[in-house]
Amino acid sequence: MGGFEKKFMLFDFPFLFKSKQHAYNTLDGKTGQYVMGLLEKQGLKGLAWYENGFRHVTNSRRPIAVPADAKGLKLRTMENKVHMAIWKALGADPTPMAWGEIFTALQQGTVDGQENPIPVIYTSKVYEVQKHLSLTGHVFSPAMIIMSKAKFDALPKEYQTIVLKAAVESATYQREQITSMENEQAAKLKELGMTVTTTDTAALLEATKHVYEQFKGELGADARLLDEIIAGK
Repeated sequence: MGGFEKKFMLFDFPFLFKSKQHAYNTLDGKTGQYVMGLLEKQGLKGLAWYENGFRHVTNSRRPIAVPADAKGLKLRTMENKVHMAIWKALGADPTPMAWGEIFTALQQGTVDGQENPIPVIYTSKVYEVQKHLSLTGHVFSPAMIIMSKAKFDALPKEYQTIVLKAAVESATYQREQITSMENEQAAKLKELGMTVTTTDTAALLEATKHVYEQFKGELGADARLLDEIIAGK
């Protein structure tokens, strides 16, 4: 979504959300609605916030429990400058790569690992080519249900109300399903032979704090929203 609106970067900062409920409160509250509204100038109508869950890291070399464990690992990331800066801060070598190429790259050792939410790790069978899953939860990944603003505006008012209500209801269901999948699939990944490591989140946050200063200025006046999110407002 950052390709449509730069301020979606707001949700890419490391360890921004303390929990899923913290993320939901932000997305469903004034901050989330404000960011969603920014899409309208691009002709898009945001209807509701879905989620992809917290992102975690897998690799073939070792568990990641503390920042030093990430040092030297070549990790596939999205082509997202904030995500890449997070891993550089931890001493890893972030390597953008198309998702369609990643399984082969992991299999051949072109990269040591990758980072994604658990449902992606499980359904893509990353466990076949990776030994270690570390529950870093370094970034929470929101998703959106959107439609054409022109089409939405052309609907009768009562239909607009119905569409928005249905979108919110579907978001609640979608979030429940993602959370259920995460819980079930984390256990299955362990059964399939992956080592599952809980990380020192506080130490990882401390090691990546300067990423905030590195990119905060790009949000302009909306940089205040970061402080509000962290404060739980």
